[in-house]
Amino acid sequence: MKSLLFKLLSLSLLSFSLGLLVHSWGMNMQQALSIGIFSASILGTLFFWDFRLSFAFIGTSVLLMTKTIDLEHVIEFSSLEVILFLVGMMVIIGLLKDFGVFAWIVSLILRIPRLTGRKFAFFIALISALLACTIDEVTSIIFMVVAVMEICDYFEVNPVPFVIISVLATNIGSAATVLGNPIGILIASKSGLTFEDFVVKAFPLAALCFLVTIFILFFWYRKPIKFLNEQMERLGANDILLKLISVPPEKDLKVSLGIFGIMLIFISLHHRMEIAWGLPANTVLLVVPLVTSGVVMIWKHHKARKFIEKDVEWWTLLFFLLLFVQAGTLKYTGATVFIAKHMLEATGNNLNMLISSVLWISTIGSSMLDNVVLVAAFIPVVQGFQSLNLNLQPLWWALLFGGCLGGNITLIGSTANIVAIGMVEKEKRLKISFLTWFWVGLSVGLVTVSIVMSALIFLPFYR
Repeated sequence: MKSLLFKLLSLSLLSFSLGLLVHSWGMNMQQALSIGIFSASILGTLFFWDFRLSFAFIGTSVLLMTKTIDLEHVIEFSSLEVILFLVGMMVIIGLLKDFGVFAWIVSLILRIPRLTGRKFAFFIALISALLACTIDEVTSIIFMVVAVMEICDYFEVNPVPFVIISVLATNIGSAATVLGNPIGILIASKSGLTFEDFVVKAFPLAALCFLVTIFILFFWYRKPIKFLNEQMERLGANDILLKLISVPPEKDLKVSLGIFGIMLIFISLHHRMEIAWGLPANTVLLVVPLVTSGVVMIWKHHKARKFIEKDVEWWTLLFFLLLFVQAGTLKYTGATVFIAKHMLEATGNNLNMLISSVLWISTIGSSMLDNVVLVAAFIPVVQGFQSLNLNLQPLWWALLFGGCLGGNITLIGSTANIVAIGMVEKEKRLKISFLTWFWVGLSVGLVTVSIVMSALIFLPFYR
């Protein structure tokens, strides 16, 4: 209890000190208060993960009571469109989980003739990245870690290297489309970027990062891969894999895949449909998951309540909603414009320096914080450059890739990392130390972020 009180006191002192510091730099009291409250939520998330929603509730209440923001703007900044999009996607994913779609996908791809250790590592990484492109990274990593542990169990090899391979690929894949990570839909909704923009610009860059990462991981884990290859030759791979993960495609599974496929088609065409129908940007993108989930709940009406109550992460969504409000308050008070102007002065009005700053700050930040927290804080800052007549598109890509790729650097860099580590510790009683992850994660992170920086600075395609 004393330790908890000490941490809370330290958190309050740090947040208060930060507010005073920015006030001394020239911010007014409301701007300083918005910075202090937001920093308290961020630090509370970092040091008191289980209480993060409590900090979001209290912080937002203080902002209202001090008239730093009003109710009208609370609603405006809550990004309900993003929250509703995530609700719809979570219902669809609940349906897919119920009918074993993910296990079926893994069973199909792992029916590979003459499977070797290197082929296994490559396809585990590839499946992880592709699943992260189409569903949220947490759901995809749960299924991948289960598959990896089952297969490694049979061949009597340590699953840790292959779990790490899967997670690193997941974080890279999550940057490739709007659907892979909550920060993708958040950035799309605030920047006006479309699904097509992500496919044309983010996907190729993520694919390049993935290929380079594969070479790094093959070298880094050459000994575990070689040992797995020897075990496969000794025990025989294909028969046991089919027995472990064979899932027959039943009728409901086929219908679920059909519904998901149709939803992806409409999402991919949302920009063209919005133009044809005269709708505001991203309207169709945000509506399609809601319509699809509504159809699902009619089809499986006896499970509709379960989809909403069990498969939708209300705790996380409420945290996101209030965090978006606090980040919006930074914009409302003018704090983000103040920060944007000082960043521009520090970089000498050089767009390349600004791109590099946003990329590396978001990379380092997301290695220590949940990337949604970081991106929610940075979005109003990037929007602040709009009044300075800057091309914001490369800055949005820098924020996206920094938020996703930075998650590979440390154990706590992304939710997928934490979920995977927890599963390994719970099921296999294996500990993944900070340094075991850090050195490979840092190598992958530095190389992939450097690739992104080079592309954003030197390729006119991204300008």
